[in-house]
Amino acid sequence: MSNKPSCQGSSTEIKVAACCPGQEKQKGRPQLDWLLWGSLSLIVPLLSLALVSPSWLTRIHWLHTMATATFEMVAVLWWGVLVGAVFVGILSKIPRDFIMAILGQGGSLNGLLRATGAGLLLDLCSHGILIIGAKLYERGASAGQVVAFLLASPWNSFSLTLILITLIGLSWTLTFIAASFVVALATGYLFDRLVQHGVLPQNPNSIPLNASFNFWVEAKTRFQQIQWNRRFYQDMLMSGIRDSQMVVRWLLLGVLFAAGLRALLDASQFESYFGATVMGLFATIFAATLLEVCSEGSAPIAADLVTRANAPGNGFAFLMAGVATDYTEIMVLKQTTQSWRFALCLPLLTVPQVVLISVLINSFA
Repeated sequence: MSNKPSCQGSSTEIKVAACCPGQEKQKGRPQLDWLLWGSLSLIVPLLSLALVSPSWLTRIHWLHTMATATFEMVAVLWWGVLVGAVFVGILSKIPRDFIMAILGQGGSLNGLLRATGAGLLLDLCSHGILIIGAKLYERGASAGQVVAFLLASPWNSFSLTLILITLIGLSWTLTFIAASFVVALATGYLFDRLVQHGVLPQNPNSIPLNASFNFWVEAKTRFQQIQWNRRFYQDMLMSGIRDSQMVVRWLLLGVLFAAGLRALLDASQFESYFGATVMGLFATIFAATLLEVCSEGSAPIAADLVTRANAPGNGFAFLMAGVATDYTEIMVLKQTTQSWRFALCLPLLTVPQVVLISVLINSFA
């Protein structure tokens, strides 16, 4: 299949910083990614402290909490980032017409349904899925398809679905999945309409769907043309690493912020205020905004809200608001689309829907 076009050779108007994070067109040489390496310079010592665990560390409460929190989050999310990078490397070898044939025409209901369904089925955490979402935008998916894919994905993976069933039961799990599907589809539809009316920018990578394109015939032909050699796998690996860097740099910064917040705010204190009231619901959304928790980490907290706080709507709000207000996700969307308006529309359009559905769930619980 085709190789990924280089950033310098792209005909789109996406800035090089978005296409190749940490690099700029300045005398043909890459610039140092200060955000990535600056975050790593703080995370590596914290991880080292957590692993070595010197006796004096427990006496410095805030540092012990930050080190432990950093280790826990990295231990949970590393595999999702790794698998996401592998998927991105594979996507870099797939021509855009194949991607669009799978997702369907951008801006259409069929395309939104396909993107939402793909998000529900793909077994990845929120940070791994974010890497793939950014790549899909680059490969031509519409704004609505990318957003629907991101909102449907993070905690609806097969593995986490099984975990949620064991924690809160089958009925509540299915209710949460159905509600998230509605939010993802509705938000994707709104994004596409805003693009259509010029409020949000068009995807410069989008291409019209070729009606005469035969997916299976073309796939067989391209597959036979692949040279399965060392160069092929090297290119795929390097593309995955390079394209994932944009997400990883914000993810590492998000880990530092989350670890700092855990050092300042005890998560257990939040739970006592998360009852099935309006104030409890808004406290839940506020906590989900502050605490950047990966999908694996959000499931147990959401389960506590359902079982211990007797507030299933709050549990759903914690799962969905955590995705819609995620700092890493907003910053990656901004960098991918080069639009603050696009990135900020994610929480602005999603959170009201989450609040409404959460109130209804609490009312009928």
